[in-house]
Amino acid sequence: MNFRLTRRDSLKALLGGTAALAIGQAAGLTATKIGGDFTLISGAGSNVLLYTSADGSLLVDGGSPGESAELLKLIAEQTGNKPVKVLFNTHWHYESTGSNEALGKAGAKIVAHENTKLWLGAENDMHWTGKVFSPVPKIARPSETFYTTKKMEFGGQQIEAGYMLQAHTDSDIYVHFPQAKLLMVGDVVSPGRYPDLDWSTGGWITGMVEGQRALLAVAKDDTRIVAGTGGVMTKADLQAHFDKLLAIRDGMVKLFRQGKGADEMQADGLTKEYDAQWGDPKQFLHNAYHGMWGHVREVGGIV
Repeated sequence: MNFRLTRRDSLKALLGGTAALAIGQAAGLTATKIGGDFTLISGAGSNVLLYTSADGSLLVDGGSPGESAELLKLIAEQTGNKPVKVLFNTHWHYESTGSNEALGKAGAKIVAHENTKLWLGAENDMHWTGKVFSPVPKIARPSETFYTTKKMEFGGQQIEAGYMLQAHTDSDIYVHFPQAKLLMVGDVVSPGRYPDLDWSTGGWITGMVEGQRALLAVAKDDTRIVAGTGGVMTKADLQAHFDKLLAIRDGMVKLFRQGKGADEMQADGLTKEYDAQWGDPKQFLHNAYHGMWGHVREVGGIV
């Protein structure tokens, strides 16, 4: 039940001007060292961040169900078979939670926002994709949840997680490793493409703007930022992404208040400045439009 079956994003990580070192490949997956004991694994449906310590391994996101077996095999090879003790889910979508069942059965602690646990325990009709997702087994649901922020220590690393209210979904969190200067942000940021705003489970454009604003407050100038797809970003990259999204949101609010729909917004050239870089805006605009109707009182000023 892959949320996005055909997504395969190439890794473009650059650290300090030097290309990151790819250290392993398996069945389309690529493991790349990005500093210290951290490895970025791409090609699993979503980016997966692996931290290896003497206490065991920790993952942020676990790829899609169809990629889980190969992903866990690659992780075992990279870590010398150290068990995965902790798995963070940045949100509920199946391309990020596909290893929950296997790792839950193996005894890993699965940490996420409370809404991730709720969505994974329910049937979800994701109208804009035409797909319906069934509840996952209880063992595959998060075993430890929080509502606003969470702090913990694992393998000598301090970890700070925070909730981003109704952004990509209503279950999005970031996972910050301040000592390592690494920030995992899930699909609240979508480098090189228009974002997915899953209005069916609470995502909307202003929530995503505010989520990115919160990430900018957490990140330092030298923080390395890992989104759900694409390569490692800098804070400057995130700022540029935020500026574009903010400009689109502000323009969209203006047209929305004039009574215009998503197709009319596209015809008016709302996104034309960004289409060459981010692609076809049609799905994005329709999702953003649906999401804004769910927050029509907050948008206000409707003609």
